[in-house]
Amino acid sequence: MSFAGKNLKYLRKLRGWTQEDFAAKLKIKRSLLGAYEEERAEPRLEVLELVSELFKVSLDELFLKDLEDNKGSYIAKRRAQKLAAVPTVIQFVPMKAAAGYLNGYADPEFIDELNTFTLPMLAPGSYRAFEIVGDSMLPTPSGSIIVGEKVEDMENLKSSNTYIVVSKQEGIVYKRIMKNARAKQKFTLVSDNPVFQPYQIDANDVLEVWQAQMVITRANQQQRWDVDQLASVVSNLQEQVSSLKKKMN
Repeated sequence: MSFAGKNLKYLRKLRGWTQEDFAAKLKIKRSLLGAYEEERAEPRLEVLELVSELFKVSLDELFLKDLEDNKGSYIAKRRAQKLAAVPTVIQFVPMKAAAGYLNGYADPEFIDELNTFTLPMLAPGSYRAFEIVGDSMLPTPSGSIIVGEKVEDMENLKSSNTYIVVSKQEGIVYKRIMKNARAKQKFTLVSDNPVFQPYQIDANDVLEVWQAQMVITRANQQQRWDVDQLASVVSNLQEQVSSLKKKMN
């Protein structure tokens, strides 16, 4: 008897994740995760390998042990692993270091000189933090820190998600990426503030992409909109939607 499906549900609830959250991390549909948890389908090996990495349990444990019935030993093991684990170090790129970063992003010596910090809620991965300046991503205010996870394969970019994009021409920008099925070598970068027009960049011009995982802002810094600003934003947004529809057609 396999305990894989039951263990997926138990581990997900331990982290406080919804099925939607967990399915996104496993790169599967929520309905498929539901089928696994309800034991209507057997989880695929590649899915269990991701779970094994996320929760630091062996495949044998996922298949053969009821982790909920043995939660005392499982939790004790995880505590020991956490105490022994080296926290994920995040290099911080402030705006004053942005120009140097474009030249030294691939230089280990330059990266080692950046200030670092850690965040306990991040899963294992390669992370970097960037300070953003300007109003193009309002309501995310200028001066916010965007913590991004490295995107190793550009094919994994998801339309409408937010990313830090490091490119030769544009430098370091925080935008939403829209993929174009007709022009796969070009990306459209879209601001959350509709006052700023979308624009395209060449994929070959991109040096790095970091998917936004967290936004850190100062308390009481959130930008407020007045009625005139909102009216202007709505008007500009309508114009941009019409323009994008014409280009897509």
